[in-house]
Amino acid sequence: MAKQNVAEQFVDLLARAGVKRLYGVVGDSLNPVVDAIRRNAAIDWVQVRHEETAAFAAGAEAQITGKLAACAGSCGPGNLHLINGLYDAHRSMAPVLALASHIPSSEIGLGYFQETHPEQLFRECSHYCEMISNPQQMPRLVQTAIQHAVGQGGVSVVTLPGDIASAPAPEKAEEHALVTSRPSVRPADAEIDKLARMIDEAERVTLFCGSGTAGAHTEVMEFAERIKSPIGHALRGKEWIQYDNPYDVGMSGLLGYGAAYEATHECDLLILLGTDFPYNAFLPDDVRIVQVDIRPERLGRRSKLDLAIWGDVRETLTCLTPRVRAKTDRRFLDKMLKKHADALEGVVKAYTRKVEKHTPIHPEYVASVMDELADDDAVFTVDTGMCNVWAARYLSPNGRRRVIGSFSHGSMANALPQAIGAQFVDRNRQVISMSGDGGFSMLMGDFLTLVQHDLPVKIVLFNNSSLGMVELEMMVAGLPAYGTTNHNPDFAAIARAAGAYGVRVEKPRDLAGALKDAFKHKGPALVDVVTDPNALSIPPKIKADMLTGFALSASKIVLDGGVGRMVQMARSNLRNMPRP
Repeated sequence: MAKQNVAEQFVDLLARAGVKRLYGVVGDSLNPVVDAIRRNAAIDWVQVRHEETAAFAAGAEAQITGKLAACAGSCGPGNLHLINGLYDAHRSMAPVLALASHIPSSEIGLGYFQETHPEQLFRECSHYCEMISNPQQMPRLVQTAIQHAVGQGGVSVVTLPGDIASAPAPEKAEEHALVTSRPSVRPADAEIDKLARMIDEAERVTLFCGSGTAGAHTEVMEFAERIKSPIGHALRGKEWIQYDNPYDVGMSGLLGYGAAYEATHECDLLILLGTDFPYNAFLPDDVRIVQVDIRPERLGRRSKLDLAIWGDVRETLTCLTPRVRAKTDRRFLDKMLKKHADALEGVVKAYTRKVEKHTPIHPEYVASVMDELADDDAVFTVDTGMCNVWAARYLSPNGRRRVIGSFSHGSMANALPQAIGAQFVDRNRQVISMSGDGGFSMLMGDFLTLVQHDLPVKIVLFNNSSLGMVELEMMVAGLPAYGTTNHNPDFAAIARAAGAYGVRVEKPRDLAGALKDAFKHKGPALVDVVTDPNALSIPPKIKADMLTGFALSASKIVLDGGVGRMVQMARSNLRNMPRP
């Protein structure tokens, strides 16, 4: 058997760790690794058009599967393009291994062509970032990188000079068992007992849930029933906690709706479950607060805590619920459920008035129809900006659907690249990219990746010819919109020219049929929907300085939009209240 080189050993290690594909763009220093993949049946090379797309795609794959995914960039400018997608993956706790190939090792530090220092550049967006400067570091360094990414949830970066990649791998290199999954973390009994006493003493308890409630839906519902607590959620908690939830009072924050804000401020004990909700202005400062999180460094960094619990939500609630005295008083819960239903009824009335005749098309209407027509197990990838608003208010989770976006990093242009990663995981699962015209056009070159790999991603393009969220930010600051207008082409015509299915929709009556046809199409498809640029969203609570901004921008029409099928659930929850 021929002796392995370092690149071949690197690829073998990825395959052993369960990596199925490596996303990237080929080039010079990366060539030995790509050639090793060509000769290894266990792993595929996925050619994209921009390395940023490679990193976003790997991050999305990791979020869908919960397993390690990988991407790569060639030396200098090639691997620099990875950085934005890696920041997003790292902040989303997606286990990703990034290979930053490097210039020849003999030239490092001498100002060589395309020279950068990846081991320094990527340190802030990774748990582990090191360079292989000698073949003898293999395979230990790569094994260490894999375990950092999987064990801590986030990114590891391995820098590999091209000449080292081509060098022979060390003789009799030791390979140890790899960690490929994370353990559960259970809090100490003393901490659980302390929390149980706080809950028993409280009269009004509210739960506020984030993405850390993934896999704990049953436990959260049982806990809420036992203590008669309303449940609010952050955007990243929506897909895990909103469905089949008779205690739901909506979402808080800049994209919020319903009574979540009131529920978190009118309680006397707020329990934050698996959330690193960043907007502390929406959190109370005059109630007792408990936070439960798997990441101890996140405890207390948003608000002053009365108790910090280090543990995952499911294990914590499994231990906690039996120790808490069951409450019988539903008055606070029922009051919040009524406030929530009333709040949703108000915005629905504003949204439903002649919406099917409104031109340009209401983006709320597009999101609502899309939600109705999408598969029950669809994966939605969501561009940052106004698409986040429509996803938050109109996508209906059910325990099978997934919603992925740049919800922590807040990058533009994430939806299309993330859809690529999600679709590679399962070509038979419906993947829908909710793209804004600004985000789509930023990385539009990778629409060609869909065509080249025949990925059946469906892009629903909310085309308002503007950077809508930026316009809203300017309005809040009392500034006139400036530099936010896009002069767009017919994106559907571009899709057709690229060899994909493309249709442009300008009339509401044509929308449902266009979406149905696109969703039925076997390959990639784009629906370019011309939407109302004046349809903006306002948060559920606006402070005086925000109102001043809106008053100075009174020439704009601000719609607070609807909430889709969520109003049906709110009505149902009211009907299901126990009566005396």
